Amino acid sequence: MKLFVSPVGDDSGPGTREQPFATVERARAEAEPGAVVNLRGGTYRLTEPFVLRAEDSGVTYQAYEGEEVVISGGRRITEWNGGGEGVRTADVAGLAFRQLYVSGRRAARASVDLTEKMTRTDTGYDGAPAWDGDVELVYRGVYPWSEARIPATGNSGGTLTMAQPAFGRALELYRAVLGWLGPDTVYGVDNPTSAENSPAFLTPGTFALSGDVLHYLPLPGEDLSDVIAPVLEILVRGENVQDIVFRGITFADATWQQPSSAEGFLHYHGNGHYTGGEIITVEFGEGAGSVKVPADAATMPGNIVFTDSARITFEGCQFTRLGGVALEFQGTSDANTVRDSTVTEVSGGGLVIGGAARDCRVEDNHIHRIGLDYHGSPAILVSGTTNAVIAHNEVHDVPHAGIVVYSGTGTQVLNNLVHNTMQVLADGGGIYLAGPQGTSSADGALVRGNVVRDTITHYNFALYTDYGAAWITVQDNVIHRNDKPVVLEVSPPLDNVSFIGNFWDADPGKAPDAVTLTGNTVLADDEFATTPAVAAIVTAAGRR
Repeated sequence: MKLFVSPVGDDSGPGTREQPFATVERARAEAEPGAVVNLRGGTYRLTEPFVLRAEDSGVTYQAYEGEEVVISGGRRITEWNGGGEGVRTADVAGLAFRQLYVSGRRAARASVDLTEKMTRTDTGYDGAPAWDGDVELVYRGVYPWSEARIPATGNSGGTLTMAQPAFGRALELYRAVLGWLGPDTVYGVDNPTSAENSPAFLTPGTFALSGDVLHYLPLPGEDLSDVIAPVLEILVRGENVQDIVFRGITFADATWQQPSSAEGFLHYHGNGHYTGGEIITVEFGEGAGSVKVPADAATMPGNIVFTDSARITFEGCQFTRLGGVALEFQGTSDANTVRDSTVTEVSGGGLVIGGAARDCRVEDNHIHRIGLDYHGSPAILVSGTTNAVIAHNEVHDVPHAGIVVYSGTGTQVLNNLVHNTMQVLADGGGIYLAGPQGTSSADGALVRGNVVRDTITHYNFALYTDYGAAWITVQDNVIHRNDKPVVLEVSPPLDNVSFIGNFWDADPGKAPDAVTLTGNTVLADDEFATTPAVAAIVTAAGRR
């Protein structure tokens, strides 16, 4: 069964090549298991998420013969008014968004660095400038690996009132005792680093959304005929669906609104953030201090998300201009695959496989320019999975960790090229693993054949095994031009972690009893290009 869809089609037609449907929703309603839905070139603007359920299983959705197909959750802004000093405004009543794209270019939110210290109170700050608009404060490095965002709700006479419950929760969460600085408690919210989203902050090519009015200061000579605001939070949602294939399709223009709400975005680690509940104190050891962590962190949602679904395949697709996590698999997923696809221009995380997923694969993808708004977000994250394979991907231009593996069983991270990660925040790595990865060497994690380079900002590690990581074999990797190659001493300590046959440019030091270092080679900078074993690993890493 073959069905056809075109942006200039008609949903009352038969869905043939000559008389195609107009919407993917109409094709889904008509498709039977084994059907192939051919999407003709153009942009399909969704007004609500495209939802797939169990009865929609067994269908392939593909771009027709290489034509460019975009499934978009954006709205075009067309009615512009003049403003002072070249600023253009538009009435966007009814629309809520945090990103804007002008002729395909990501326009930054208007912002200013905060160089003058304000005085924190229980409800906000004294000594604030007289900003107008819906201002949001950013707290970069509230912990070295975290960046929070909290909206302001009022600004009167130099008193800035912050959104609740976000601000009160932040006071509780971002409290640390840093032993090397002394015994006093340090409050991370004492020092916001920047402010965003006031029309007063506009510079050429930036925007601010104040109530129902969009303010934009164009670049010199810029054409405003193609301005897109992403407004849907979910483009595609699948629930208990099986055997779905997406091929050659671009998924674009979605947002995530929670950071603009009274909840704010109280980031902790990776895609995790705090939305209330128990907070745990983690002690670093005598005299070393402590930090607070959420007992049960919430996670940033996917703009494309499949729950309890099996054998879902994305092949040759593109995920771009997205405001949360680009693509997420939740629950008891089985044998899902993302292959030969590109993920770029994403505000949050790239790909996430979580829950009780089994036998999922992420391979031959190009993932870059991730975490553009939420700088702790990784390019690839797997958590709680069994036998996940992350292989032959190229990952770069990421503000924190490139590939993150939380506790799971049998994860394989193979032949990836990871470079230029950790560009903004600290205490992470090109490839980061935390917690137990199995129960023995037979079902533990294998990190082999990867090239990790140019992770050079302070206090970062190319291959970072952290927080009680256990049953991990790190073998035959090339580690070059990084702040440090690996870390051997963490809290809780490593257990049954082996570093075997790796090539790196610095000696990591003496290993504790539970860590094995054997057959590793320290090379000078000019030896990486002339060592045959290194060349073989480099040739095999990255996309095929």
